[in-house]
Amino acid sequence: MKPVFNLLSMILSGLVIGLFARLFYPGSVPMGLGHTILLGIGGSLVAGLAASWRDGRPWGEGFSRAGCIASVVGAMLLIFIGRHF
Repeated sequence: MKPVFNLLSMILSGLVIGLFARLFYPGSVPMGLGHTILLGIGGSLVAGLAASWRDGRPWGEGFSRAGCIASVVGAMLLIFIGRHF
């Protein structure tokens, strides 16, 4: 039952992070619901990789506001890369 909850939480957090990234990114970001979820999940991965590379520690678990903000910034970085490269 735990893998189902992990998958649902990943989808839900990807949706929220993707929506915030689209909201805060300047200009229109036209994409569907599935792409928004994938954008949020990708932003979380970018932020997690950057944090573990900077600190030299493995990924941690749990909720943090700084991690959420970093995930939104990571998703915005992915939007920027997708538009300019």
